[in-house]
Amino acid sequence: MATGSTRSRRRTAGRWAATAVLVALTALTGCGPDTPPAPSAPTSGTSTAPPPTSPPSPPTPSPDGTSKNSEEPAPREVLVELNVTGGFAGVQNQLIVRYDGSYTTRSGTEPPRTGRMEPAEVAELRAALEDPAFAAVPARPTGEPVHDGFQYVVTYRYRVVVATDGDRPPALRRVFSALPGGGPPTSP
Repeated sequence: MATGSTRSRRRTAGRWAATAVLVALTALTGCGPDTPPAPSAPTSGTSTAPPPTSPPSPPTPSPDGTSKNSEEPAPREVLVELNVTGGFAGVQNQLIVRYDGSYTTRSGTEPPRTGRMEPAEVAELRAALEDPAFAAVPARPTGEPVHDGFQYVVTYRYRVVVATDGDRPPALRRVFSALPGGGPPTSP
């Protein structure tokens, strides 16, 4: 039979365990004394309009004294990334183009190669990527795969498009032709 002291310790340990569970749940759900309550579900007759958005941020002066819109990406930010795999030789190549036109190509275990596109070339690539037809390109291949063909994984603004040699829609071919070197890096 448990003594009064043992029962008291068990109750205290149980309270500590319950408190620990409560603290963990509070942390996971984001509730707490400084957190406002979650909005309740709208009832019939109430508006479900989204909250007002903040106005666009004003242009930020750049070091050269000109103003730049703060929504414009940083020059060294990645514009597009292309990974090419497959082919008879089993290539694994990557091409990264940045907004400033600089690019890096990696082929297998070879050291990376770098270069720079002309401003007009970058503008052509951006136009191809921003074309609504490119936004309509399926995220996954829809055609038949080509035996020993290449697979292309294009990442642009958090959107990933996977294509193969057997399925390259015109809008994707336009992006490919605007890349440095005139197309995807497929050489081993």
